[in-house]
Amino acid sequence: MKVASFTVGATMEQSIRWKRAADADGHRAVGTWLAEAADAYLRARARAGNPVPLAWYLGRFWALLEDGEQEVRGAISRPFGIYCGTSAMVGYSGRHRHTLIHLPSREVIATLRTSRQARALAAEIAPCWIRDRELAAGVVERHRRESV
Repeated sequence: MKVASFTVGATMEQSIRWKRAADADGHRAVGTWLAEAADAYLRARARAGNPVPLAWYLGRFWALLEDGEQEVRGAISRPFGIYCGTSAMVGYSGRHRHTLIHLPSREVIATLRTSRQARALAAEIAPCWIRDRELAAGVVERHRRESV
């Protein structure tokens, strides 16, 4: 198992509270308690339907455009990708548009005005995309209306 380390800054009051909570929950170190608390927070956030934070990086991926498949460059956070352009053409065309796609199927989910809107849509539909595509379609339609 790969392990990552984080340094967390805390006030003295927070430190005391965290140490007490870690002891009460049977943890020998505050770090293991913080990791468990963060995971519990993210699970509760996903159950509440709040957007899931996604990690984005730049890369290349294939997109299904109107004239066939094309390799594009953009932001990736599996299973989503975002590139500058529309389903008709890639790149800047006088009006910025950013297209969110589903990477495994290479299908276009939505084309929005900004990359921020596309990332917000991806974060919102990530929890429900696999379970219920019809529910995700409603969220996509709302984002399209709001982006105009």
